[in-house]
Amino acid sequence: MLNKEKNRTTFKDVAGVEEAKDEVVELVEFLKDPKKFQRLGGRIPKGILMVGPPGTGKTLLAKAIAGEADAAFYSISGSDFVEMFVGVGASRVRDMFEQARKNTPCLVFIDEIDAVGRSRGHGLGGGNDEREQTLNALLVEMDGFDTQDGIIIIAATNRPDVLDPALLRPGRFDRQITVNLPDVRGREAILKVHSRNVKLAPGVDLGVIARGTPGFSGAELANLLNEAALLAARMNKKGITMAELEEARDKVRWGRERRSLAMTEDEKRATAWHEAGHAVVNVLLEHTHPLHKVTIIPRGQALGSTMWLPEKDLLSRKRKELNDLIAVTMAGRIAEELYTQDISSGAAGDIQQATAMAKAMVMHWGMSDKLGMVQYGDNQEYVFLGRDMIRSKDYSEQTAEEIDREVKRIITENYDRARQLLLDHRDRLEMVAHALLEFETLDGQQVAEIVKTGKLTPPPPPPETGPPTGAPAATPLPEVPKPLPPKLPPGLATPAPVVP
Repeated sequence: MLNKEKNRTTFKDVAGVEEAKDEVVELVEFLKDPKKFQRLGGRIPKGILMVGPPGTGKTLLAKAIAGEADAAFYSISGSDFVEMFVGVGASRVRDMFEQARKNTPCLVFIDEIDAVGRSRGHGLGGGNDEREQTLNALLVEMDGFDTQDGIIIIAATNRPDVLDPALLRPGRFDRQITVNLPDVRGREAILKVHSRNVKLAPGVDLGVIARGTPGFSGAELANLLNEAALLAARMNKKGITMAELEEARDKVRWGRERRSLAMTEDEKRATAWHEAGHAVVNVLLEHTHPLHKVTIIPRGQALGSTMWLPEKDLLSRKRKELNDLIAVTMAGRIAEELYTQDISSGAAGDIQQATAMAKAMVMHWGMSDKLGMVQYGDNQEYVFLGRDMIRSKDYSEQTAEEIDREVKRIITENYDRARQLLLDHRDRLEMVAHALLEFETLDGQQVAEIVKTGKLTPPPPPPETGPPTGAPAATPLPEVPKPLPPKLPPGLATPAPVVP
């Protein structure tokens, strides 16, 4: 049972998921004033299932309900029911409901319910499955012969696809609340909530950071602010500035800069040409996302990276945009080949990305004229073993060959397009590559300036920072990139090509 004094989370701490919040606020109102709703014959929902990607704040919402409601609040995790001994899970379910009945009205929160709520009959072994007994006990307790009102079950999961249909019917979970990834306004609100606990320097605009982090969940945004705070502390600063927030964003998304990596001159040159290829084609094509920056400083797994950020959140993908994106992905290998007259394994990540995009275009999004608007294969992110081992492929071998041909055609056409662009603008490609070798990092506006005018305004030198107090002078500090210019279009970047 959750102690009210210990739990200080309220709805003020929840931001960015307004629709989900409204639905649970209604639940708390019901517990405080049931007559208001019962006047018209409405009854309280038996169960609420919160569904959404990891890190979006499902457990936080449950904590806020516990903090706001005057009712007793029990919390348990789905895995707590599963035990080595047969029958323990089912008896735990009965114990939990027995305890809850003594304190009605009350709320019971089950986190990660997919641990016990998986579909029955898909186990690969025969025999008596412990998890199925636990689920049967849960089903009966929630809406069986001998149930009483006053117990509300709140459950959270990020795998609704594997839950048993009997669990999802009205009468058990009457309401499903989708807790989505936040949009740009939601991200700004989340950053404001988390920035209460950190010290921001004057002039920090959280709106710029919110626009530059599409696809980030609430947990990732909290992590971003924490990374920025640690970075500012290491630099002995009095507050977190935009420079630390930008660096923390890049670090969370693409990994930390590895300046100590020993690269030969040849590898550095090949990387500069590879990244210049991506950047130049990105600027030249019409339907690409604005270039954020391009660097040959190794970051995460990649030896260099080209980062682009869309102007707004991506809700759907268009064919022209995807074709241009594949052309940009192919351009690194082409530029490398033009310079070294050889090819390397550096394009492994690019090839993987391009293939995944082309396959999705053909098999799931109906973007191939030859194969039409048919879905081939299940668009399942995860393989659910029991179901997938018994199911055969739902299209013929002949169709599989046609899919392969179409995927290859899409990639080859965009490869040829990127190659022609780079051959036509070879002088600009060389200029971007040389600028990268000289300055290591260029932002999107500088690349666009080279491509359009053939000139480059040199970037200002990075600010000098002394060693932190108590650290030996020899320890090299990570350079903090300068803040983005305010005109820079915000949005999302694809991960940099991964070099094995």
